[in-house]
Amino acid sequence: MLTGCALLTTILTQGQTHKPNIIFILADDLGYGNISAYNSKSPVKTPNIDRLGQEGIQFKNFYSGNTVCAPSRCALLTGKHMGHAYIRGNTRLPLRAEDSTLAQLLQGNGYRTGMFGKWGLGESGTTGSPEIKGFDTFFGYLNQQHAHNYYTDYLFEVKEGQISRVPRDTNVYSQDEILQHALSFINDNKDKPFFLFLPFTLPHAELAPPATDMQAFLNADGSSKLGPETPYERKNGTYRSQENPHAAFAAMVTKLDRNVGEISALIKQLGLDDNTYIFFTSDNGPHREGGADPIYFDSNGPLKGIKRDLYEGGIRVPLLVRAPGKVSAGQVSTIPWAFWDVLPTLSDITHSPVLSGIDGLSYTKALNGTKPARQHDHFYWQFNEGGLQEALLKDDWKLIRFKKRGTPERFELYHLSEDIGEEHDLATKYPQKVKALSGLMLQSKMPAENPEFDWSATEQ
Repeated sequence: MLTGCALLTTILTQGQTHKPNIIFILADDLGYGNISAYNSKSPVKTPNIDRLGQEGIQFKNFYSGNTVCAPSRCALLTGKHMGHAYIRGNTRLPLRAEDSTLAQLLQGNGYRTGMFGKWGLGESGTTGSPEIKGFDTFFGYLNQQHAHNYYTDYLFEVKEGQISRVPRDTNVYSQDEILQHALSFINDNKDKPFFLFLPFTLPHAELAPPATDMQAFLNADGSSKLGPETPYERKNGTYRSQENPHAAFAAMVTKLDRNVGEISALIKQLGLDDNTYIFFTSDNGPHREGGADPIYFDSNGPLKGIKRDLYEGGIRVPLLVRAPGKVSAGQVSTIPWAFWDVLPTLSDITHSPVLSGIDGLSYTKALNGTKPARQHDHFYWQFNEGGLQEALLKDDWKLIRFKKRGTPERFELYHLSEDIGEEHDLATKYPQKVKALSGLMLQSKMPAENPEFDWSATEQ
């Protein structure tokens, strides 16, 4: 019989052992229709990602935090939507010291925390650097501009509380190295509760996968198996040229799917299956940068719009969650929830502290297809590039507001249950509905604390 310190140690160890592991995979600019479970017409199949939903649950009405990278990740990790978040645009502004993250909550609850991929919420030496915001280990890109280059000569690494710039071989595809760090993290922490955040850069431009990944989509003569291609020529030094952009994009989505399969296989191999949640989603809608062609790939499926739109195609994203023994298999859910709900949901799952002053709610019950007792009355988004766009969703009614300096505001209104493609603007037909929802828009936001995202000038 154990007594005293030995008994206490055993109790603490058992408690840690039973804390569930969390793996959160975040694709970059992957559209709702790029996952074959969401779009049977997709020319690229994603069997490993699909399997997460087959063995768990697939959400049809899940929303990103924004329609571009940095603010969407801010909403995910801080639990605040764009009416209250600090980072509301795609800049290199860091999180502040007072902005608590999901990783910090889990780290404080005894979790080993690792992130591998693209951060986007703070550079080295700022208040938003990953080692300050809750990550024990990190390998990848700190900002979104650097992440455009898959063959970079350096990346950043966090070890033992310190961040450093790491030189690397420019012949090695960064995603391959990022994946290996992720797999090593799982192996190294298999006996401890861990939170693994994987904000992969795939399939964001540039469209430049390794030749070995391209082979499956090229004929022997080097031409594309996906039909005639329109080569992409490098412009303004942003993305490298690509002779076969369709084949390249298909290769990148296929690589992403294969990487998800490798992660799932390792979890099973290590016997962690029954105590690990795997989440898979995307940071926003599909892009058309660097030669990408969302029309050819039907990347938004039945939805209208892409990245940088507040139409459904810009913000509705896939979400599949697998956790054997915790999440019943084979479910498809239409319960709506969003990025800012992830923090309180994972806090609930892991019995971690819950932050006050956030917009998110726990949707833990939704993981088994049950409507939570508390749900959102409405959802709000804001986008600050080239003027102001705002969107509000309530009971299948979607209002979008457009406002630029010196121009009158303009509203579009859609009833999504009857018009998922947002083809029929009902704003003039239902002016009272526009008035009511625009009133909710005003209630849902505060002026931006940082002048970079100050939209007040567009309100005049």
